[in-house]
Amino acid sequence: MESFAMNFVVTMLALGFVIALAWLSLRFLKGRLQPRAAPGRADDALRFVRALPLGAKERVVIVEHRGERWMLGVAAGGISALAHWPGPGPAPVAAAAAVSDDAQNERPMAR
Repeated sequence: MESFAMNFVVTMLALGFVIALAWLSLRFLKGRLQPRAAPGRADDALRFVRALPLGAKERVVIVEHRGERWMLGVAAGGISALAHWPGPGPAPVAAAAAVSDDAQNERPMAR
């Protein structure tokens, strides 16, 4: 009976060693394999924003790349771009003028 207990203890120690070795290896690889941004290109990464499932294998996904948002249709047959929104920048002058014209034409609400 003593040999069974000794074999069990040795097996558990070996299992603990293998689990600890796997954990350390994964932590080491995670730190080494994650992409690092270059000093001048911090916003170069592709960032997942949101997904909406439409079926078993179909979904609409919104991702962000370099400050621009993309709406992608993802299906078993491939990926297609559905919409694109440019990144934040200076507001166009025509749009700002249209907003100010609309604001001038509004009548105050009666109370």
